[in-house]
Amino acid sequence: MRSYRKEFLFHTANRREYVNITPQVEQCIKESGVKEGFVLCNAMHITASVFINDDESGLHHDFETWLEKLAPEKPYSQYRHNGAEDNADAHLKRTIMGREVVVAITNSELDFGPWEQIFYGEFDGKRRKRVLVKIIGE
Repeated sequence: MRSYRKEFLFHTANRREYVNITPQVEQCIKESGVKEGFVLCNAMHITASVFINDDESGLHHDFETWLEKLAPEKPYSQYRHNGAEDNADAHLKRTIMGREVVVAITNSELDFGPWEQIFYGEFDGKRRKRVLVKIIGE
């Protein structure tokens, strides 16, 4: 059994962004040497997410519109959490979009369905954050 660990650092220019990290995860699989196993990919910050979906700009816009309806950023005063920071909406958006993904590795590749890609979702950006990639297998 092999084990591999790597962290990616993100510092987005915008408060909210979606970054396709599939190529970086695929590179980790190559580096790990794992042919059959699993990859875990998780956000290591409570206002960011890792999720799987289609890499389509219209869908990303729809995420943004939908999440803003569910947990609008403003007015900041609507949230009890806001005080020292104004990011309560980002915590809620992360909860909706999820913390992590686990994907099977088969024949040294991500075992995806059609159109699936791995994304880092940032909901309170403009500062450094991390994503963990952990691979276990043979």
